[in-house]
Amino acid sequence: MNKFFILVFAFIFSSLSISAQKVAYINSQEILGSLTEVKQANSDIEVMKGMFQKKGEEMVKDLQMKYQDLQQKQAGGTLAPVEIEKQAAALKAEEAKVGEFEQSSQQKIMEKSEELLKPIQDKVNKAIKDVATENGFLYIFDSGMGVVLYADPAADATKLVKTKLGITQ
Repeated sequence: MNKFFILVFAFIFSSLSISAQKVAYINSQEILGSLTEVKQANSDIEVMKGMFQKKGEEMVKDLQMKYQDLQQKQAGGTLAPVEIEKQAAALKAEEAKVGEFEQSSQQKIMEKSEELLKPIQDKVNKAIKDVATENGFLYIFDSGMGVVLYADPAADATKLVKTKLGITQ
């Protein structure tokens, strides 16, 4: 993937007169890490994860206890083989429900993350576009994503975007 970006950048820079172009870079990780909205969203997501994890652990513990109970009954000979098979099948169905709960939980966490973080990402993207327009930048690359191989610190627009978002150092 990085080779692809290198080729794209090489093409862009070779096809354009770079001296006539204004180029900048930002560190999106630094910007996002400075936003209190991101910290709050991440906290909310962690709370949700914790609730699902606790419920999942309770379900697994309950299932384990039922398996142990069935094993004790089987070892003690208190159940007929037909009844053992019946209860084992019921436990397998319950085990499948635990798996479904885990998948459903992951899906809900992803949806909540999208719901909470997309408006923040949109806000940051708008600030980046505004900074590019206001400062005449044709390109703004993201050093936080490992895309920029070298950049002159004078071309760092991270502070401009943070200022546009109202983030103070």
